[in-house]
This record gives sequence, C-alpha cells and structure tokens, in this order.
Amino acid sequence: MKRIYFGLLIGALAGIIDVIPMLLQKLSWDANLSAFSMWVVVGFLVSTIKIKLNAILKGILVAFLVLLPCAIIIGAQEPASLFPIGVMTLILGSGVGFIIGRSQPSQP
Repeated sequence: MKRIYFGLLIGALAGIIDVIPMLLQKLSWDANLSAFSMWVVVGFLVSTIKIKLNAILKGILVAFLVLLPCAIIIGAQEPASLFPIGVMTLILGSGVGFIIGRSQPSQP
C-alpha cells in the first residue's frame, strides 16, 4: 500500500510541475485539471504495474499510453501543441519512472 501512496505522491508532484507553465500561459482550468490528473494516474500505474522494463522506460511508456486519448483530441484542434506536450511527457514520464523505480526493490 505504501507503494501506491508513493506513486500517487510522485504523480501529483509531476502534475504540479506540468501545470505550472500551463498556469503561466493562462490555459483553461479543465486543461490544467486534465494534465494534473493524468500525472496522478501515471504515478499510480507506474507504481503498480509489473512489466519487465527499465524503470525509466516503464514511466515513459505508461505516460504516453495515458496521454494518447487526449493527444488525439489535442492534435485535431491544435497540432502544434503536441510537440511541447510530448517533450514534457517524455521528461516527466522518465522522471516518474526513475523515482518510483529507485524506491522499489528490483523485480526478479
């Protein structure tokens, strides 16, 4: 259970990091809440999914899989915004995976 709480905490921290530039750009609250909740879900999934991958790659994979449905909608409306979203997803996904991976014993 501690692993789940830690994953939620790291996801929430990643969400805050992701939302700060969005607040500076004065994006809508639904976009901010969507981004924040995505990272909380990513933190939960990275901390609970057992897949034989490097922790960083696991974080990136989970983050992009969770982003995919929203990316389709965003890409249809504002395709240029997909690049910075992808960069942040890559950076924060790898960070979430790394931090959660370091806190958990390695899987056999």
